[in-house]
Amino acid sequence: MDVQVGPGGEADLTALTDIYNHYVRETAVTFDVTPVTPGERRPWLLSHPEDGPHRLMVARLPGSGGRILGYATSSAFRPKAAYATSVETSIYLARDACGRGIGTLLYRRLFEALAGEDVHRAYAGIALPNDASLRIHERFGFRQVGVYEEVGRKFGVYHDVAWFEKRLT
Repeated sequence: MDVQVGPGGEADLTALTDIYNHYVRETAVTFDVTPVTPGERRPWLLSHPEDGPHRLMVARLPGSGGRILGYATSSAFRPKAAYATSVETSIYLARDACGRGIGTLLYRRLFEALAGEDVHRAYAGIALPNDASLRIHERFGFRQVGVYEEVGRKFGVYHDVAWFEKRLT
């Protein structure tokens, strides 16, 4: 399949919100419990410029319309200044894009973009169970550094979050 991966922008906001809201409504991989509107999601989008350590990479089908298949981000890990060289990464795919190698393409492009940035560590929090996310993070060199047990409750069930770390420099 021919897929283009590059920075996301304002024109992608509705499609990105739709992908995210699927996970809000149907899964425990995000602990948001109420779907968000594109307007509510806009500050998140704006926190991921085309350069710098906080990036948004979008996978899309080429051609008119360029349907978005998924996205990967590197976001601020924590708000305090000493955390500036750490990022938190994530991937979200459209329902029909899972298991097709699109997450791998997204992470590859994201980490290529981060290679020139002042980023020392990448972290990923994975709500359990989530075998696909565990596999891709391990494939990209993340290692598990801890588990927050029963830290979030969604759909009436408590979920653990495994924390993964990747050394970048």
